[in-house]
Amino acid sequence: MRTIILAFCLMFASVLAKAQPYQFEATPSFDHCGDSSLLKAQKDGITLGISPSPPYSYINPKTGKAGGIDVEINDAVLHWLGITKIHYSVAPFGQLIPALLAHRIDVIAANIHITPDRIKVISFTGPAWWYGPAIVVRKGNPEHLTSFAMLKGKKIGAIAGSAADEYLRHIGAHVVPFSTDAEEFAAISTGRVQALVEDDVKTIGFMKANPNAPIEIVPNVAVPTDLIFKYGYGYARYGIRKQDCTLRAGYTQGLAEVRGVGEVSAILKKYGLSNRNFVFFPLQ
Repeated sequence: MRTIILAFCLMFASVLAKAQPYQFEATPSFDHCGDSSLLKAQKDGITLGISPSPPYSYINPKTGKAGGIDVEINDAVLHWLGITKIHYSVAPFGQLIPALLAHRIDVIAANIHITPDRIKVISFTGPAWWYGPAIVVRKGNPEHLTSFAMLKGKKIGAIAGSAADEYLRHIGAHVVPFSTDAEEFAAISTGRVQALVEDDVKTIGFMKANPNAPIEIVPNVAVPTDLIFKYGYGYARYGIRKQDCTLRAGYTQGLAEVRGVGEVSAILKKYGLSNRNFVFFPLQ
């Protein structure tokens, strides 16, 4: 009888495994390995590009030092890699990929997601952490928006060059691009756009800091699968030039190490997040 039960359990587990295949948003990328990019960074130092976008990355006006979730995660990875000379360069998010390709920076250390356009020109580290997309509207939701599909044909704001920008153009929204968070939140507050698509973490942080802002997040919106696995709201990662394979490999293992020992979890909790932001929602 035990043998029969065990055989049944194994068969049932096999059926479940076949019925629930895992989906991966990234593909193997080991071209150019054997380059000297990691050794160069360990010897000469590294320049990280960030955008002024709290709570992810910013320059503290009092100390002049970089701070934020992504800055602390990058610092932890670089410490593990033995890279001690670190310089931060600040630019609008939409200028970070051009800066990377022009060798003005070595890593896009503001979290950046895999999208069809980006993967053509840069490569990505392994996963760092996760957050989701939000539809942001004026208080009362005057447009009665309840889904991402309803954004088609409407005037929707997004940060230029962001995953939201690329996805909105894909579904046929009339995108109004902004260079800064302050500009886009002002635009929805004053009715210049009908909605925004923005990160939930960033939006919640803005609303906490500005409780009188006349905006809200549309609740209980189903996130389309392609928005997660294709158009930019999978894992937050960091961007590296395609030819810098050893630096990418080192960064990826470093991220795995600092996630594995709990350091990333501690950083997330420091900024009011939780282990919910450790894995993206399709795997919950």
